[in-house]
Amino acid sequence: MPSSTRLLLVPAAIGLACAIVQLTLEALGGGIQSHHLLNRADMPAISNAFGLLTLPAIGLALGWRARRLGGFTRAMWAGLILSFLYGMALATGFEFGAEGLMQALFFGLFGVAVLAPVYRAECIAGFVAGMAFTFGGVLPLLVALVFAALSAAVRFGVRALWRRIRPGAVGAG
Repeated sequence: MPSSTRLLLVPAAIGLACAIVQLTLEALGGGIQSHHLLNRADMPAISNAFGLLTLPAIGLALGWRARRLGGFTRAMWAGLILSFLYGMALATGFEFGAEGLMQALFFGLFGVAVLAPVYRAECIAGFVAGMAFTFGGVLPLLVALVFAALSAAVRFGVRALWRRIRPGAVGAG
């Protein structure tokens, strides 16, 4: 398989393998879990089985980005690992009932989204992977997409607005 195809397909295959492992463990442990939106029973529940679709799709997006950049760059690895650790910390806080930690990390995501380019595929993939074994592959993706949209709006929207207001200010020097 050519290296460009490998860059595209390997992350998707890893996502699929993670989903299969998770669902197999859940099935053997009493059944595949579902999670209610906002952790409220009156809200719809989403089955972890949807991870069979979302995790490979996220891996494919990551592979496309890596292929476009000519491989996994140091910045991509940093974004992937740091967002994975952030997602793991959030999921671990939930598992152990550390509500204070969870709240701090969740609300801290607003600051992270403003300061860092969390709209990139590696950040979304790492965050979802870090949370997938606790919440499945859908709910973390929904959260990641909200913060990715915020990050992109700040990075591109504010920058475009600033260029419009002060045409010579951006890129000067």
